[in-house]
Amino acid sequence: MPLGLYISVPFCRTKCSYCNFASDVLSRVIFDRYIARTCSDIAHASENAREMGGRYERAVDSIYLGGGTPTILDIAQLERLFVTISQNFAVASNAEITVECAPGTLTTSTIDAFRRCAVNRVSLGVQSFVDTEAASVGRLHNRATVLEDLARLRAAGMENINIDLIAGLPHQTPESWDFSLNQAIAAHAPHLSVYMLEIDGDSRLGRELIAGGTRYHAHFVPNEEVTATLYETAWRRLEAVGVKQYEISNFARAGHQSRHNLKYWTRQPYLGFGVDAHSMLPAAGSEHEAVRFSSADALEDYVAGAALKRAPVSPLEAVEETFFLGLRLNSGVDLQKADERFGSDAMRPFLAPIAEMLGQGLLAGQGSLIWLTPRGRLLSNEVFERFILTTEHVG
Repeated sequence: MPLGLYISVPFCRTKCSYCNFASDVLSRVIFDRYIARTCSDIAHASENAREMGGRYERAVDSIYLGGGTPTILDIAQLERLFVTISQNFAVASNAEITVECAPGTLTTSTIDAFRRCAVNRVSLGVQSFVDTEAASVGRLHNRATVLEDLARLRAAGMENINIDLIAGLPHQTPESWDFSLNQAIAAHAPHLSVYMLEIDGDSRLGRELIAGGTRYHAHFVPNEEVTATLYETAWRRLEAVGVKQYEISNFARAGHQSRHNLKYWTRQPYLGFGVDAHSMLPAAGSEHEAVRFSSADALEDYVAGAALKRAPVSPLEAVEETFFLGLRLNSGVDLQKADERFGSDAMRPFLAPIAEMLGQGLLAGQGSLIWLTPRGRLLSNEVFERFILTTEHVG
């Protein structure tokens, strides 16, 4: 089965207040060291996979450069990553190759480099088309910048574009959210990602919200009920114009679903390279169903050569993953296919939770298929927890 490759680029022009990723604003001095280490890992991928107890084929049909902001790398650094990938993997001629971009970082030279490297999909981290909302969380662009980037990409023949939006930003109202949705719809991007603002202790804004403070415009963040309503509004508006929801946070026109992200949700093999990058491969032996492994989540540790962290996936954990990853998709999980793959004994412990959630209106079903209801999508974390039966699980 073809691999997906993920390359982590943890560098930003500014750290957004809501961000809980392993990224930061750092001196460009470290960029070359980081790219050298990442390219070394790509070159040694086969050895590392064997050491972790995984197996894979060299064929690749999706590549995703995420961040951070990959487009703040120098052109030579970007191209070095792609050349190293092509030297070590068999990249399909029709591979989906995505680069995440912060609006305002796309230069003519960058777009030209994309074309040389066969990049055919761009994900723009817009978050809001309302300038005051974007500025309140540390974004450096405005609406005009986004529109300029969209025009520049299309002039270069790049039509496969994703726009990220966040529901629940400071100062956001139903009216301002409608404005952002109108702008996104008018942009005719074939793919949109709509996230609800995460409130946790891993971001500055999240910590301030938990503490009940006012820094980072925390006191202007809509409550959870309003945020949920904004998300539901997006679902209705996008469905009405043919941008169909296919995953909890992702919407696409026909034929434009993210091939790379679908690998995560359907448990296809992938390799991650760079700081805090994760991989999942079939296990080489028969004891485990798969093996997951990840690189160091601290930049200095990663660059210094820290060892990979290994987490074998047992047959029971594989069933758990099939449910809590597969149910993210509107297409849901086919119980008959899962039974055929894992066996009735492995499936039996999950039947009671499924029946209970069907009765509670969190899941719906027809034949052997089950999927999240609209209410289930809003409470998805609670639903997924019901499918974790093991005491410890690394996803």
